[in-house]
Amino acid sequence: MKAYKFEVFTAAIEQNIRDGVFKPGHKLPSVRELKEQYQISTSTIQNGYEYLIARGLVESVSKSGYYVRTRPEAAQQLAKIKHRPVVRDAIFKHRLGLTTSLGAGRKLSEFNVAAPGDLLMPQKLLLRTMQEVIREQGANLLRYYPSSGSSTLKDNIIRRAALHQTLIDPGALLVTDGALQALYIALASVCNTGDVVAVESPCVFSVLEVIRVLQLKVIEIPVDPHAGFDVDFLEKACRNNTVKAAIVTPNFHNPTGLSLTNEQKLALLSLAHRHHVALIENDIYGDLHFHGPRPSTIKRFDDSGLVLSYTSYAKTLAPGIRLGWLAAGKFMQRAEQVKFALGSTVSPIYQETVSRLMSGSSYDRHVRSFRMQLARNAYLAINLLSDHFPLGTSYITPSGGYNIWVKMPDDTDMDGFYDRCERIGIRFTPGYTFSFSAAFDQYFRLVFADKFSPQRIEAIKLAAQQ
Repeated sequence: MKAYKFEVFTAAIEQNIRDGVFKPGHKLPSVRELKEQYQISTSTIQNGYEYLIARGLVESVSKSGYYVRTRPEAAQQLAKIKHRPVVRDAIFKHRLGLTTSLGAGRKLSEFNVAAPGDLLMPQKLLLRTMQEVIREQGANLLRYYPSSGSSTLKDNIIRRAALHQTLIDPGALLVTDGALQALYIALASVCNTGDVVAVESPCVFSVLEVIRVLQLKVIEIPVDPHAGFDVDFLEKACRNNTVKAAIVTPNFHNPTGLSLTNEQKLALLSLAHRHHVALIENDIYGDLHFHGPRPSTIKRFDDSGLVLSYTSYAKTLAPGIRLGWLAAGKFMQRAEQVKFALGSTVSPIYQETVSRLMSGSSYDRHVRSFRMQLARNAYLAINLLSDHFPLGTSYITPSGGYNIWVKMPDDTDMDGFYDRCERIGIRFTPGYTFSFSAAFDQYFRLVFADKFSPQRIEAIKLAAQQ
């Protein structure tokens, strides 16, 4: 995926800020200076400074210019939660009612739905492309497509994955009805009833629900707020238990937003080889990085077939586009059987629409714009948390994806907090839904994948008073 034109100068400014060369209050180069130095347009420079402001690194002073931000950030360091490598039955302690929209017809400010909002979806692009596909393909769209997916779509998936050095075997690629079906197929291909699966803790509740339905057992592996997925903890768990698979989200983990370094990804892959553990890699947020190059997948480093990698276009295009894929590695034969049992054909119109978008530049142009808007939303949400939530509230600042993981002060009555939020018309995702234990009862997830209207901004301010 192409870089933004403004990154030629914003990357240097970011690095100088991180290295302490540019300290808080430091005046940054003017638009004219940057224009002369980099030979780029005024609008490109202004877009770059807007991006740095959105990231919380820079502030604009009227009639004076741009400066390194001086405002102190709120405490962001979440405490490390102690875990024990306990095998658990996949049973939720609490009901999952607050994870979905129950109040049909009510005007809610929803920060609990991990999907692009209506105003961030490329509605015109999608509908126009669908209409073109329908006109050209006609009745062909009413017939069965190949069980593994359209060959043209798979060619586009393989070509695009290769742009970030991930090589996918065409014979081990399945087009699926979204990411959740891909996960179900992957788990059912690797595990039998009663097998032990390692999952991230916290872990998105839809993943936990699939595990529960398949009647598997879990070991929760902590996602450290500083270092990410705890590979050493998984090593200890594998020494004492027969772990058949580990489900990981190495890039912009849901809900914490954390990512693993390439070194950590390689260490995880090495562990999988030693203990013969299948790695099921969730890469649905990989394209949604806020800055720098797209992060690598674990699949990129795998030549053994132990990694099953999946993603979905519901997160980058629209939630109604039920289309994803699974690179099943050495488990492809079993994966095809499971896929056939679930229904052999994914919607032809979705396959043709996404394939056409990826064949040209439309998909990449949309994603570039979308991730810029997500970056703005993320740092607006961080500012609202910092300015309005109680002292002692902590959070992780994301560098991609959709989510902010927030911990309320220890003395907060969380059931009362959710009830009061419901009464004023705002919803977050409760932390207790991200584990089969009670480790995250003081946490909630805030999703920033919709535009921040004045109503939504006011809703967060009101929630802070609850």
